[in-house]
Amino acid sequence: GQFAVRGGIIDIFSYANELPYRLELFGDEVESIRTFDPMTQLSKENKSFVSIIPNVQNKLLHESRESFLKFIPKQTKIWVKDKNLILNTLQNYFDRAKENFEQMTAKTDIKIISDPKILFESAEEFQEQSKAFFMIEFGKIFTPSKNDSEHKITYFETKPQPSFNKDFVLFSEHLADLQSHHVRNLITAESPKQLERLAMILAEIDPQLKFEEFNISLHEGFYDQLMGMSCYTDHQLFERFHRYRSKVKYSKTKSLTLKELRSLQVGDYVTHVDYGVGRFAGLEKVEVNGKHQESIRLVYRDDDLLYVSIHALHKIAKYSGKDGNLPTLNKLGSQEWEKKKSAVKRKVKDIAKELISLYAKRKNAKGFAFSKDTYLQAELESSFLYEDTPDQAKATFDVKNDMESPHPMDRLVCGDVGFGKTEIAIRAAFKATYDGRQVAVLVPTTILAMQHFKTFSERLKNFPCKVDYVNRFRTEKEIKRILKELAEGKIDVLIGTHRVVSQDVKFKNLGLLVIDEEQKFGVKTKERLKEMCVSIDSLTLTATPIPRTLHFSMMGARDLSVIATAPPNRQPVTTEIHPFNDVIIRDAISYEIRRGGQVFFVHNRIGDIEEIANIIMRLVPDAKICYAHGQMEGKQLEKIMLKFIEGEYDVMVSTNIIESGLDIPNANTIMINRAQNFGLSDLHQMRGRVGRSNRKAFCYLLVPMKDGLSNDSRKRLSALEEFSELGDGFKVAMRDLDIRGAGNLLGAEQSGFISDLGFEMYHQILDDAVQELKEEEFASLFEKELDLKKIKEFKTDCSIETDLEILIPEEYVSNISERLQLYSQADSVKDKEELTKFTKNLEDRFGKLPDQVKDLLKTVELRWLAEKIGFEKLAIKNNSLRASFVQSEGNDAYFQSESFGKVLAFVQTHAKECRLKELQKRLILIIENVKNIDRGIRILEEILG
Repeated sequence: GQFAVRGGIIDIFSYANELPYRLELFGDEVESIRTFDPMTQLSKENKSFVSIIPNVQNKLLHESRESFLKFIPKQTKIWVKDKNLILNTLQNYFDRAKENFEQMTAKTDIKIISDPKILFESAEEFQEQSKAFFMIEFGKIFTPSKNDSEHKITYFETKPQPSFNKDFVLFSEHLADLQSHHVRNLITAESPKQLERLAMILAEIDPQLKFEEFNISLHEGFYDQLMGMSCYTDHQLFERFHRYRSKVKYSKTKSLTLKELRSLQVGDYVTHVDYGVGRFAGLEKVEVNGKHQESIRLVYRDDDLLYVSIHALHKIAKYSGKDGNLPTLNKLGSQEWEKKKSAVKRKVKDIAKELISLYAKRKNAKGFAFSKDTYLQAELESSFLYEDTPDQAKATFDVKNDMESPHPMDRLVCGDVGFGKTEIAIRAAFKATYDGRQVAVLVPTTILAMQHFKTFSERLKNFPCKVDYVNRFRTEKEIKRILKELAEGKIDVLIGTHRVVSQDVKFKNLGLLVIDEEQKFGVKTKERLKEMCVSIDSLTLTATPIPRTLHFSMMGARDLSVIATAPPNRQPVTTEIHPFNDVIIRDAISYEIRRGGQVFFVHNRIGDIEEIANIIMRLVPDAKICYAHGQMEGKQLEKIMLKFIEGEYDVMVSTNIIESGLDIPNANTIMINRAQNFGLSDLHQMRGRVGRSNRKAFCYLLVPMKDGLSNDSRKRLSALEEFSELGDGFKVAMRDLDIRGAGNLLGAEQSGFISDLGFEMYHQILDDAVQELKEEEFASLFEKELDLKKIKEFKTDCSIETDLEILIPEEYVSNISERLQLYSQADSVKDKEELTKFTKNLEDRFGKLPDQVKDLLKTVELRWLAEKIGFEKLAIKNNSLRASFVQSEGNDAYFQSESFGKVLAFVQTHAKECRLKELQKRLILIIENVKNIDRGIRILEEILG
């Protein structure tokens, strides 16, 4: 094993059983070394250097006390950086400890250990004990002992990587020079994409260059004369930060959260695809042919009971309509549920048709196909200060791919606040300007327009691209000049609020429209955007999407890219709800200022914003405070914002004008006063103004006493507290929908249907309606997509029944909620790889799989095979397999398909053990001598070939 100590104090306990075989000590970072014996009584609360112990033990302890090196096996190799520096540091701390002990013994009557040697390692002792080990010293402060003939000195002829100031011509000349002297050139980068970009840039400058690429993370490059090797790192070439990757000790995604366990509780309303809304009544053991199985018990109107097999869990969804409104239970055996579903599908089809027609119009319109990436594009992307996350790289690729196609792009990029959406927009904008097209960037607020102008200008300053902006900060004279230059094609990128889409704004050659936070714009602006976007490329960025926008994107009626991965070393924002309290405000602001950060204080009433600023000034007198709101004169507001960005103020008291897009990495505490008056999406956006660096950030929601809050307000604030992890923007959007009601998904008229069916079922019907429209009225538009789905010729949803003991035994998993969760997870597994992972997780958590659980997992495979063939129901009972074929209208199409042909071929070759039979206008395949699931799987695999 290895044990490296970097910084702070090393505590070595003599009762440790396992000890390292390699120890690294870093001289410039070790404060002191302390050793403890089990006899020393240490209090967890009192971490003082002094331990109070009885006098009797003093002599024993002193005798048993050894240097910490005594506890390390003799074969350990010790690596020491700057040994003399360590000795000096140890001696200094030892002397200080000695002085403190003397002062304490003089001031108190309590008997305390009077000799610091008992607790602390002295330099002399450390030096003496270290002689027993093989020691490797490295560093710059190195003085070998004259008496020690054992010392061997090795010199490494290495030099640091030179600086090239992002000048790739200079860098390529340097590489060519080394290449001519037969030096091996190596280039390293943490991201494979970055290596591609570098290779592209260098190949364009000098195709004769030879170098090796390594996809690894190095802190610094070097030149080693001895080895004839020169190594370069991408982050030094582009003058970017190099962040150490902090080890993830605990990942929320790997845990079974309480929220998941509570996902279905006894008494919850659920929706069954075939039977409608019922109430969940828990898991119940049922006996089938003497074997025990577990079923889901559902209660319907008039206390009718329905037992659902654990293999049909995918047919059940938790009911979620508008919070607080209880649904009406359906009656088993009536046509009421089917009628409701049909009515909703008809309505949904009408609305979806309009949206898909708009999509079709765009797809059929002739757009501009942008050219492929050049080395300038690669240089811009590589100069990004941070490393791209995998999702960010994928979204960039999707956007550029769309831009290079001849059809106008309509892509929605969803990513939580601070996940790098703006960088994608910058790359797309540069791609457009490189081909001589102009770019319009539409933002919801004046502040964001200024912030985006600053960001775009900074990123594009080294490229031939002119950026400008229009908002109310600009004078009439400036706006006239900007509009004139825009019409002449002198401005490449124009950023602004809804002013950008005014009738008097004329672009010479508009090629790309970027819309930031679409939900903030009114109906008129959106109608104008629809007109503009038919023939030009459109890119929409959002953190908390409108449910309708998100849903139609997910169904393929709009292209969607999701950035779900947080940037490296980003930490979630700690969110807390508090009543308005002077002490909390004072402590939070003082703490942030002490650690060199800045604070936002949001107060959304202009009338008394100055008064709030005065309260904060009284509470934290040493803080530099400013205030800002939307009614300020443009130049004054701009001046205040810039001064805050540059760190001249510690606290900014403002209205919610800071809500969108403001990027100040040094601001890591936000306090939102009267938080109950904001919407959930607004609160999430404001919280996103902090936590944009690798420092821990805090969000305090200040409210009147909780008793005075409305039910919806309390839920909104609790949701924000619950969803404080990185990437929780989608959850916030969905929770907002839950609280406000889902009526606005496709217009208010639909809310009644959602109350009847539940949100999950409504989504499913919506999906089916859109799929039907794609296959029928818009088949030519979705031809490529439908070709891919031809394999899935007939939509089947097979239910499995057996008389075998297939369940998770109570002695294996005792918790009912957890068992239900595991059944649900097993039921939703999609492929072999997922199933293997799920099996491994089960074994890791609960131990060796019992036979019943193994059979349960095999039934998942059985269902996949049955669905591929086209079975609607499959039963393995009384040693035989009975499978019902899918029922479709007329059923002719299925019986002429390749799948049914395979079944017929199997029946002909196995005539003795299987037969086809028609029962109540339904065709059934019966195969005898099937005693277990394994045999069933083998038969279905044989049918499929």
